[in-house]
Amino acid sequence: MAPVLRPMTGEDWPQAAAIYRQALEEGRSTFQTLCPSWEEWDRGHLPVCRLAAEEAGRLAGWCALSPTSSRECYRGVAEVSIYLDRAFRGRGVGRMLLERLCAQSEEEGIWSLYAAVFAQNQASIRLFRSCGFREIGYRERIARDRFGQWQNTVLLERRSPTP
Repeated sequence: MAPVLRPMTGEDWPQAAAIYRQALEEGRSTFQTLCPSWEEWDRGHLPVCRLAAEEAGRLAGWCALSPTSSRECYRGVAEVSIYLDRAFRGRGVGRMLLERLCAQSEEEGIWSLYAAVFAQNQASIRLFRSCGFREIGYRERIARDRFGQWQNTVLLERRSPTP
């Protein structure tokens, strides 16, 4: 059975937060140390382009966009967050979510998607590249993760082909 993609809502947050906590425990995809409340998460993400992948009533993954700047000139630039339940990884769910996110972002007038991925997270880097993102930079020892280890990040960007 393939997951169904649909808009993510506040009602999804308990399952989405559980997926996010998996990422926190693994320490390979976020510098955050705590899972935010729905209200905190909601304030930090754009109200558009919030997607959930659901299979048999279970959230398989989710993605959303955050503004990269409050300046008007950057209103079409957003940072991608994408997280998958470990039980659904390697099944194409991430690609489904990211492809739909790219299409929706263009419909919303977003011309540049950005991601900062831990260099050790090669599966995520491959996912972004498979969806048209290109490497635009590398930050060495940019910050310590929640375990106190220095992390490098790969910066990736996807520009909309529609001007």
